[in-house]
Amino acid sequence: MPEIQLGSHTVRSHGVQVVRFHMHDWLILVVLAAIYLGLNMIEPFHRFVGEDMMTDLKYPLKGNTFPFWSVPIIAVLIPLAVILVYYFIRRDVYDLHHAILGLLFSVFITAVLTEAIKDGVGRPRPDFFWRCFPDGKGVFHNVTGNVMCTGKKSVIKEGHKSFPSGHTSGSFAGLTFIAWYLSGKVGVFDRKGHVAKLCIVFFPLLLAAMVGVSRVDDYWHHWQDVFAGGLLGVTVSSFCYLQFFPMPYDTDGWGPYAYFQMLADSESAQPLSTNANYLNVQQEELESIYIHHQQVIEASQTSSGDTNLMLNGGRIH
Repeated sequence: MPEIQLGSHTVRSHGVQVVRFHMHDWLILVVLAAIYLGLNMIEPFHRFVGEDMMTDLKYPLKGNTFPFWSVPIIAVLIPLAVILVYYFIRRDVYDLHHAILGLLFSVFITAVLTEAIKDGVGRPRPDFFWRCFPDGKGVFHNVTGNVMCTGKKSVIKEGHKSFPSGHTSGSFAGLTFIAWYLSGKVGVFDRKGHVAKLCIVFFPLLLAAMVGVSRVDDYWHHWQDVFAGGLLGVTVSSFCYLQFFPMPYDTDGWGPYAYFQMLADSESAQPLSTNANYLNVQQEELESIYIHHQQVIEASQTSSGDTNLMLNGGRIH
């Protein structure tokens, strides 16, 4: 396999070519984003909540330790910064493109699955009582015993979307992907026993875990919501990473499949080009020999003609 010099496949030289080859993948990402936005607009399932069930749903209504706008930063921008730093070191557009594509697929697939499950399950949040009754006075149907909320509609809607935790699933999706990515780059499974490499890989997972813990501390989620969200994010991101990259303990675990496929294609193309050049040289040599032969024949015919004229001239005299 030929050795490719660093910087020979950059965004400027091969970026457009790589993106065009994966255009359908980018279109699928757009579709996933549209589905996610549509699921956000759907009213979630309102499951039955009786007065006796409110015991576990009266936790105080608090703000978010990690606001909603911080999730894209944690799940996308931080991993993206790591990917860009590696690109500026190695300058390999294949690694850059596939890492970004895998990261976005991890986050968007997880987001769609999370939002779909939220809408379908409709589990009340731990602070549901205060969302439903901001004045603290519970109102229940006199026949069914179901809650009759008096609070703001948008706040109540959000109160039915506890399972699973979107903050947790999104954070684990992006940060687990970058943990896989870093483990391949630093060779964490190279059997040399460098525990410091494990610390580098565990740091993103620790940050994701802290996001999950904060959701329970803020009384926005039950612990089961956080556990399910984390498991969902880890599973989806692992599948997405392995779609583009080998396992980190693999010999080629430091690069994407596309990079090594490109090397294999360039190696197989070299003998073909050599044979083509050889055939061209042979053809040129044959043409040169043929032309030289023709020139010899013409010169011989010309010389023979001159000799005949001289002989004929001698007989006349």
